[in-house]
Amino acid sequence: MTQKYGFTTTILHSDRQKTIEHGAPHKPVHTSVTWGYSDARQLAEVFQGKQSGYRYGRQGNPTVSALEDKVTKMEGGLATICFASGMAAIGALIQALLREGDHVVSSVFLFGNTASMWQTFGGQGGKVSMVDATDVAQVEAALTPATRMVFVETIANPRTQVADLKRIGELCRARGILFVVDNTMTSPYLFQPKTVGAGLVVNSLTKSIGGHGNALGGALTDTGLFDWSSYPNIYDAYKRNPQAQWALAQIRAKSLRDFGASLGPEAAHHIAVGAETIALRMERSSASALAVAQMLEADPRVSAVHYPGLESHPQHTLAAELFRNNSYLFSFELKPEIDCFDYLNRLKLAISGTHLGDNRTLVIAVAHTIFYEMGAERRAAMGISESLIRVSIGIEDTADLVADFKQALQA
Repeated sequence: MTQKYGFTTTILHSDRQKTIEHGAPHKPVHTSVTWGYSDARQLAEVFQGKQSGYRYGRQGNPTVSALEDKVTKMEGGLATICFASGMAAIGALIQALLREGDHVVSSVFLFGNTASMWQTFGGQGGKVSMVDATDVAQVEAALTPATRMVFVETIANPRTQVADLKRIGELCRARGILFVVDNTMTSPYLFQPKTVGAGLVVNSLTKSIGGHGNALGGALTDTGLFDWSSYPNIYDAYKRNPQAQWALAQIRAKSLRDFGASLGPEAAHHIAVGAETIALRMERSSASALAVAQMLEADPRVSAVHYPGLESHPQHTLAAELFRNNSYLFSFELKPEIDCFDYLNRLKLAISGTHLGDNRTLVIAVAHTIFYEMGAERRAAMGISESLIRVSIGIEDTADLVADFKQALQA
């Protein structure tokens, strides 16, 4: 495909740019975990990295490789590695790229499991500074000589704070620090972290990219912007590769070969097929999210709505500058006289469930579920009220969703 096509056209025809068995438009599901070679020397050359090929299912698979190519094209990156889940992709950063004594600066506004992962790293001899990433000055103030990485999400889950991505990218570039951006809440269609200088991009493939709630997966994409020759934690064994490939070679070995956080071919196929409609789904769900958020904000029975598409959002202007649209995620708080559980039970279309980026609208009482373990004090510090409801808008008809969220306000 020498001609440059648009986002969706490129994704739809991605697999066909390489040979596919029997002329199929999709890469088929290869369930084999091992591959044989007619020449034993060829297998040795694959192991030694002298030629391309597959060794064992834990480290790679043709179906997974096709998905990796697709995600790389989405992010405009150099290459991608897929994992069994989004958390496995984040865990790979620690497993492969960080060592005892290393320091990480992370946004304090994080998915709960990611925050837990950083706590684990801290207990293993690492150091983590959690800061308000909407303010680049707080990121800069937290940097130390041992800082190896700055980690942020684009739009935070669940309060939708937007990190000062461009200025943090400029800071990291000036200091030679690896900038890692979790793009899950925006997706590669709405935003490419490469445009703000990210060296690595995280995506939970389970969410917007897969879209159908039927497969777990995660990905790390190297954008090609970071100079890995300046990174002290690359082992000599992986420096035999071209310099731009050092990090992913080490991640593939340490996080797939050694740690085994591999994506299965069946899940990869589901995600790859789902990815074909990401642009259509994100446009629809973003438009509906704005409509529902506007309705709720105007209702006196709602005390607050958190959505970057609203002019009342603290980072509304920043989000408009960065993102193609404002995504499907928002959260809101009810007035004290309305019980959040009673409200959720009155919804007829939205499903009470802990997932995001699905075709179906999903809702959850945040403080009582996904953020329950952290306790009331930490929740308060993160601005998570006891009545906060997180909403992941799906692709239902907009008018139906607005009507459903409105009728549920009737106590």
